[in-house]
Amino acid sequence: METVVSGIRSTGNLHLGNYFGAVQNFLKMQHENHCFFFIADYHSLTTHPKPDDLHSNIRQVLAEYLACGIDPEVATVFIQSDVPEVTELYLLLNMNAYVGELERTASFKEKIRKQPDNINAGLLTYPVLMAADIIIHRANKVPVGKDQEQHLEMTRRFARRFNTMYGVNYFPEPDAYNFGRQLVKIPGLDGTGKMGKSEGNGIFLADTPEAIRKKVMRAVTDTGPTEPKQKMSEPVKNLFTIMDVVSDHSTVKHFKEQYADCSIRYGDLKKQLAEDIIRFTTPIRERINEIVADRKYLAGVVAKGAEKARASASQTIRDVREIIGYRPFA
Repeated sequence: METVVSGIRSTGNLHLGNYFGAVQNFLKMQHENHCFFFIADYHSLTTHPKPDDLHSNIRQVLAEYLACGIDPEVATVFIQSDVPEVTELYLLLNMNAYVGELERTASFKEKIRKQPDNINAGLLTYPVLMAADIIIHRANKVPVGKDQEQHLEMTRRFARRFNTMYGVNYFPEPDAYNFGRQLVKIPGLDGTGKMGKSEGNGIFLADTPEAIRKKVMRAVTDTGPTEPKQKMSEPVKNLFTIMDVVSDHSTVKHFKEQYADCSIRYGDLKKQLAEDIIRFTTPIRERINEIVADRKYLAGVVAKGAEKARASASQTIRDVREIIGYRPFA
C-alpha cells in the first residue's frame, strides 16, 4: 500500500468537472492506498483572504469533499494549518531552494503577468510549501493535473537534494499518481475549455436549482445544424459531453437524433440538461448543507485528522532534525 498526499484548495468550491475528474478517483484511491487529503489553507494566504472568508471557505470545501464520499475513517482528512510541522519543514527546505529555480517556475511567471502588484514571497516559494506538504508524510504518489506537473518535479528535486546533501536515502521522490484510466474532462458552459471556478463557466455542486437553470440556459450554443449529420460545433459538443454524464442514455440518444435530422431546439436541450444536473446534484447539495450546519461533526473530523497527520509529520521532523544535526545536549 502506497502513501498518497493530495492538497485541496480552500478557495475552490467543487464543480461538476472536479467531481467527475479528481473526486471520483479519490473515492477509489482512499480504499487502495494510505491517503492524506488536506485543505491547503496556508496556500490561500497568497491572495490575502479576509478572516471570515478564510474560515467559511475552509468549512465549505471540507463539507463538500465529505459530502461526496471522502471517508475520514479511512483516509486522513485534515487542515494544513493544524499541522505546524509543515511550516518547519517548509523553512528547512527553503534554506536549500534557490531563487533562480523558483523564479523560473511557470506558475510564478504567470502570477507576475496577471498580478504584478502582488508578487509576495509566498508566491515565489509556493513550490517549496507544496513540497513540504507532500514529503512530510514521505509520500510515494501525488495526484496532479497538468498545471502542477512542474511543482511535482520540483518536489522530487528538493527531496533528492536533501538526500544528497546529508548522505541519506530518507525522502522518497514521489511520482504522479496514475489512476489507470483517462480522467473524465467536463467542459465549461462558455463553449471553450474545461469547467473551472476562475473561468466563471462552472456548475457547482452546492448551486441551487434556480442557479443551475440560469447558468445552463445562458450556455453558449450556435445557430443550429443546417444539414443532416452536420459536425457539431465545440459549444454544442460540450453540452452533449455534460449530458453524457448526468442524463439517461435514452435522453442523450433522443437529442442526438434530433441534432442529426436538424430538428433540435437548443432551448429544449438546455431545459432537459438543467433538470438532469439538478437531479444529479441535489442529494450532494443537501448533504453538503447538512454537514456545513453540523459544526460538532466537522470539529470531530478535523481534530481526528490533525491528530493522525501530526503523528506522521512529527516523526518526519524528528528524523529530519536528527539528520541535519539538531540534537539534544542531554
